[in-house]
Amino acid sequence: MKIITLNIWGGRAGKEKLLEFFDDQKNSVDIFCLQEVWSAPYDHMEGRIAGGVGLANAQIMVHGLQEITKTLSNFNAFFRPHHGDHYGLLMLVNNTLQILEEGEIFVYKHKGFVPEGDLGGHGRNIQYVKLQSQNGIINIINFHGLWNGKGKTDSHDRIVQSQKISDFIKDLKGKIILCGDFNLLPDTQSIKILENAGLKNLIKEYNLTSTRTSYYNKPEKFADYILVSSQVVVKEFKVLPDEVSDHAPLIIEI
Repeated sequence: MKIITLNIWGGRAGKEKLLEFFDDQKNSVDIFCLQEVWSAPYDHMEGRIAGGVGLANAQIMVHGLQEITKTLSNFNAFFRPHHGDHYGLLMLVNNTLQILEEGEIFVYKHKGFVPEGDLGGHGRNIQYVKLQSQNGIINIINFHGLWNGKGKTDSHDRIVQSQKISDFIKDLKGKIILCGDFNLLPDTQSIKILENAGLKNLIKEYNLTSTRTSYYNKPEKFADYILVSSQVVVKEFKVLPDEVSDHAPLIIEI
């Protein structure tokens, strides 16, 4: 089984090459875990600050859900917004896989929470799919962690966020793969909480030095992670070279 996680950056690096990337990968990858996916424009938010930049619908792939799912037509699509109804997490699961359960829980604030000022501090959820495989149950968890405008270090809210994820993981049966854009540095207590929940951090295990592309010019080159439980046998894990976002795609084969 192969899984790709990617923050698509709202398609700002170019819709055509992003869709081409998915088209190239669709016959070999079983699951895509995506962040920053839109399904419609928020016209009333045009120009408002979100994540430190002004929202401009003309620069965003505002119908990304529809365009990506059309390209990946042989996948079951599960969209879990965390800001309103049109922005959030998308997981695509090849339709040959047996899905037992799909859902979400909020780990920062609640569904519908919209902060004053910068919209980047909206509520955050994790999205999960439970699969039945020949070797037992596999839980895939997609996550886009809290952005607070103060870098990727620990904060009270991020500590609580990790604790809620840890509590959720402890109740799961079977193998676990947690992936996404965590908005955290590797040496934070927020990451350690997840590691202490029994997950192996592949970013550290493989000594990766960056998960960003040339579109990203800030000094902190970590954001994206894949963590796995001890039962998961990793055949391959790497950062892909494709520049389809300011985040690099991560791929794992188990």
